[in-house]
Amino acid sequence: MRPPALNPLFASLRSLPGIGPKLAALFARLLVRDGETPRVADLLFHMPTGFVDRRNRPKLSEVVPDTVATVAVTIERHRPPPPNRPRAPYNITASDDTNTLTITYFNARKDYLEKLLPEGALRYVSGTVTLYDGHLQMLHPDRVVDEAGLAKLPPIDPIYPLTEGVHPNSLRKAIDAALERVPDLPEWQDAGWRERNGFPGFADALRAVHRPAAPEDLDPQNAAWSRLAYDELLAGQLALALLRGHRRKRPGRGSAAEGRLRARIAAALPYSLTPSQARAVGDIIADLAQPNRMLRLLHGDVGSGKTVVALLAAATVIEAGRQAAFMAPTEILARQHYATIAPLAAAAGIRLAILTGRERGRERPDILSALAAGDIDLLVGTHALFQDDVVFHDLALAIVDEQHRFGVHQRLALTRKGEAVDLLVLTATPIPRTLVLTYFGDMDVSELREKPAGRQKIDTRALPLDRLAEVIEAVKRALDDGRRVYWVCPLVEESETSDLAAAEERHTELNKRFGDIVALVHGQMRAADKDRAMARFAEGSARILVATTVIEVGVDVPEASVMVIEHAERFGLAQLHQLRGRIGRGSELSTCLLLYKAPLGPTAKARLAILRETDDGFRIAEEDLRLRGEGDVLGTRQSGLPGFRLARLEVHGKLLNAAREDAKLMLNRDPKLNTPRGMALRQLLYLFARDEAIRLLGAG
Repeated sequence: MRPPALNPLFASLRSLPGIGPKLAALFARLLVRDGETPRVADLLFHMPTGFVDRRNRPKLSEVVPDTVATVAVTIERHRPPPPNRPRAPYNITASDDTNTLTITYFNARKDYLEKLLPEGALRYVSGTVTLYDGHLQMLHPDRVVDEAGLAKLPPIDPIYPLTEGVHPNSLRKAIDAALERVPDLPEWQDAGWRERNGFPGFADALRAVHRPAAPEDLDPQNAAWSRLAYDELLAGQLALALLRGHRRKRPGRGSAAEGRLRARIAAALPYSLTPSQARAVGDIIADLAQPNRMLRLLHGDVGSGKTVVALLAAATVIEAGRQAAFMAPTEILARQHYATIAPLAAAAGIRLAILTGRERGRERPDILSALAAGDIDLLVGTHALFQDDVVFHDLALAIVDEQHRFGVHQRLALTRKGEAVDLLVLTATPIPRTLVLTYFGDMDVSELREKPAGRQKIDTRALPLDRLAEVIEAVKRALDDGRRVYWVCPLVEESETSDLAAAEERHTELNKRFGDIVALVHGQMRAADKDRAMARFAEGSARILVATTVIEVGVDVPEASVMVIEHAERFGLAQLHQLRGRIGRGSELSTCLLLYKAPLGPTAKARLAILRETDDGFRIAEEDLRLRGEGDVLGTRQSGLPGFRLARLEVHGKLLNAAREDAKLMLNRDPKLNTPRGMALRQLLYLFARDEAIRLLGAG
C-alpha cells in the first residue's frame, strides 16, 4: 500500500484550483505518456528550461530585438481590427520617453483589452520584443501588470516546456498551487551525504527550482536541483539493486560443456576471436555453469562480432543437451543473423531453423513439431518466437538482439518458454557507462571494444546539400567502378511542415537517372517487399539502395562501399555512426558522404566534426550523450523506456556512482527496508513509480 503521506502528491491535477477537464487533458499531453493520468507530482517534476530576469527593465531604445524584456510603457491608443476583418490583428500603441512599441493580439476581445491596457495608463508589459517593419512589436505579452502587480511578480520567472493550448500563466498558477500541497516527508537521503553536499530538504529544493530567488537557482548543478536529481537516481539504483538481488535468489540450471562445439565453430571462422570477444565468451560460459540465472548485456561497436559470441554461448547449452533461441526485432535482421550463423552451425553439427511471420503453410507446423521434439538446437526468429504455439523441448538460453526495441514483457515471455532460462541481451550501440548503470544496472555487462581484423577505415566527408548534383555524379563514377551505394533519407514522404528529402521522392529521381538498378526500402513497406528489395541489393541486381533508417542495424552487404546520408544534421551521432557501419565491410576503400542543409547550428556542427574525427563507437556514444541527453541516445523518448525527469545525466552523471553505492550499502544493512531510513526510502520508490521494487520486498 502506498504510504498515505504521499496522497497529496498522487492526487489528480483536477484537484488543483482552476484545472477543469479541458486543461487537465492538455496537461496530460505535456506531462505524461499516453493513457496515464497526470498527478500533482508530475507537475512538480516538470522542470524549467530557462528564465526571464524581470529585475532588468530597459528603456525601449535599449531593448535587443528577439529577446524577452519587461518594459514600462504608457498606453496611447487602441486600434481594433475593422468589423469586416475580424482575423486582422488588434494593435495597441504604447511608448516611453525613448521609443514606441506596438502590442499585438489576435482573436482577442476588445472589452478585455481595454480593461487590461487602458489608454493613458502606465503598464509593465513583458514578452518577446521583435522588429516588424523597422518598429518594435510585442506579440501576446506573457505578463501585463500595473505598479501594484509588478511588486507581486517574481523577479526571476522560470520558463517551462509547453504544449499547444497551455499558456505559461496557467502552468505557473498550477505549479504554485502544487507547491502548496507538498507534504512534510521523512528524509530518505543519508544525513552525512546531504551535509557534505549542502543539499536542502525535498520540499525546499522543489520551491527553490520553481520559485527561484536568483538565476543560479535554475542551474542544474545547483544544490537544490542536484538534490532532486540524486533522489531520482537513488530511486532508480535502489529498484535495480532490489531486482538484481531478487533475480540472484531465483534458482537457475547450470549448463556446463567441454567445449567441443565451440572448438568446431572457432575452427570454421576465417579469423581468430578478438581479446574482448574471448573475454566475453569466457564470462558467459562461467555464468552458464552457475546454478543462478544469467542476465548479461553484451554491447559493442558496429561489426565487433556480437553474433559470433552469441553463437558460442548457444553452442555451450546445445552441447549440454539443451536448446537456445535467438530473437531479433525485425525480419531483415533475423534473416541476416540466420545467414551469418548457418555455415558455422553446419560446421559444428548444430541443427538450426528460422521462424518469422513469413513461415506459413506446412513449413510452420513442421518447425514447431521438430522444436517440441528437441530436433532443433537453435531457433532464430522475430517476436514470432514467443507466441503461444511455440513450444521448446528444453530451452536453456534466450538471446535477445537490440533489446531496447522489445518491451520487458516480451523479453520475459521468451524466458518463460523454458525452466530457469538464462538471458543474453545484445545491442550494436555502444552504451555510455552512465546509461549502462542507469538502465542495465540489474545486468552483468560485457563490452566488445575492438573491430574484427579486416574492417576498413571509412573516408567520411561533410558537404552542403546545394552540392547534390556533384554527389550524384560521384555516385555515377562509383557505379561505373562496379560499386554499390546506400542512399539514406530521413522521411518516407514529403510532409507539409518539413523540407526534408523524402525517400520515395529521392528513389523516383535516382530511378530516372540510373534506371531499374535503384531499389527502395522503408519502414512502411510490407515485410516481403522489403526483403525483396534487400535481396536485390545483396545479390547486385540493384546497385543503389534508397532507404530510411531501417538499414541502421544489422544489414550486411560487404560489396556496398558508398554511403550517402541526406540531412545528416537531423540524425543523432550514434545513429550516423550506425548507418556508416553498414559500409567498410569488404576489401574496397569506403566513402561516407554526409549531406547537410546550411547553415549548421553549433550542435550539428560538433556532431559532424566528431564523426569525421573518429570511428570509435564508445567515444561517439559518450559525445552523443553530452550533446543530446540520455532520452534521445537510448531511444527512450520514442520507445517508452523511463527517461529522467529531474536528472540530466550530462550534468548529474557524477552522482550516479554515489547513488549505486548508497543503494548497495543500504540493502546490505537493511535488506527489507524496515529501519526509519528504509521506510523513508520506500516512500521515495513510490514517488518515482518504482512500485515493482516494493513488491519484490514483500515477495522475499
